Amino acid sequence: MGIAEVPVPAIVGGTSQVKNSIGTYPRVHVQDDGRQVVSQAGSVRLVETACKTGLDQAISRALAPWRKPRAVHDPGKILLDVALAVALGGDCLADVAMLRAEPAVFGPVASDPTVSRLIDTLAASGEKALQAVRSARAEVRNRIWSLAGRHAPDTDGQVTVDLDGVLVIAHSDKEDAAATWKKTYGHHPLTAFVDHGPGGTGEPVAALLRPGNAGSNTVADHITTARLALAQLPKHYRRGRQTLIRTDSADGTREFLSWRARRGRWLSYSVGMTVTGQVHEHVLKTPAQAWTPAVETDGSVRDGAWVAELTGGLLDGWPKGMRLIVRKERPHPGAQLRITDADGMRITCFATNTPDRPIAELELVTGCVPAPRIASAPPGPPACATCPCTPQPRTRSGWRSCRLPSISWPGCRCSP
Repeated sequence: MGIAEVPVPAIVGGTSQVKNSIGTYPRVHVQDDGRQVVSQAGSVRLVETACKTGLDQAISRALAPWRKPRAVHDPGKILLDVALAVALGGDCLADVAMLRAEPAVFGPVASDPTVSRLIDTLAASGEKALQAVRSARAEVRNRIWSLAGRHAPDTDGQVTVDLDGVLVIAHSDKEDAAATWKKTYGHHPLTAFVDHGPGGTGEPVAALLRPGNAGSNTVADHITTARLALAQLPKHYRRGRQTLIRTDSADGTREFLSWRARRGRWLSYSVGMTVTGQVHEHVLKTPAQAWTPAVETDGSVRDGAWVAELTGGLLDGWPKGMRLIVRKERPHPGAQLRITDADGMRITCFATNTPDRPIAELELVTGCVPAPRIASAPPGPPACATCPCTPQPRTRSGWRSCRLPSISWPGCRCSP
């Protein structure tokens, strides 16, 4: 828990007057003399970011049609307060009380009934409200990337989007919660992140909430998630080879690859592929001179790893221009080999449509999905563990409440 000194608002006529406010939140002055300390001071950086990038104003404009004439609280600020509460560890709408307890940091915070009514109203509007928030987020993201300069994810002229599923554990009955493929109980959303390279982290751009028993390679869901992610990028990155979409083997289907490479879309892709019996046979037939040493991120040769490109009838029926790169590597001590591994080597492969680049470089740049977002990553934050909401129609607003600010786990609409 962070602490900071803030200017205490003067009470005049029963209302708080906050001086030097920034956007929809008060301005906080930090000192280290130990006086006038507050909790949740670590969230000040999030508040400052939202205000300085214009996110608070953009969300407010987007949700203006849902503000009633005599409403005291701005719907945009209410939604940002919910997102801040989740960032601070909250798992239900009622956790905005953390913000309400610090008005000098977060300004006026709506009551629990007001928050719940707004979420219900936005949920009733369906796709119209979602699209309003998505448009505001895309507008602000475009501005941030232009201000970030060399720190932006497109500094080299290419944007990499990683798609992957994640399991979200539900500790009580939730809408669409179901048994998952890992024998847990909860939800199985698809997420999309823009990669910031080895020196950064992933930037969440889209999330598609799904039941826990949703398939890992459902083409329609992956296309929907990809569309949502592309809509968050600057317009000149929404099509063309400069946008690379990376996925694991769950997306290695002909339909999804064809969708990405379709005329007029021309997206670059890198997809993990399952090592089938046919692939295994081609690996065994690949001559020794066809294998190229794999390389590390610093350009040095990776010991005990080689890559090769498979061609021929293996690519029949797949999109034109697809390349199949296979990698073999000595497994780490104690690793159990699979039946598809050959000659004591661990075999993996991926498909890409990137032309005219050495296969070792391709394997390094496009063949590795960042570890925090692969399918074997640990489950995300749990849903509300304190209230056993039942899957009634009204709980759909719980899904929408966290879907709107692009938070990747379903929330609970309960109040204390």
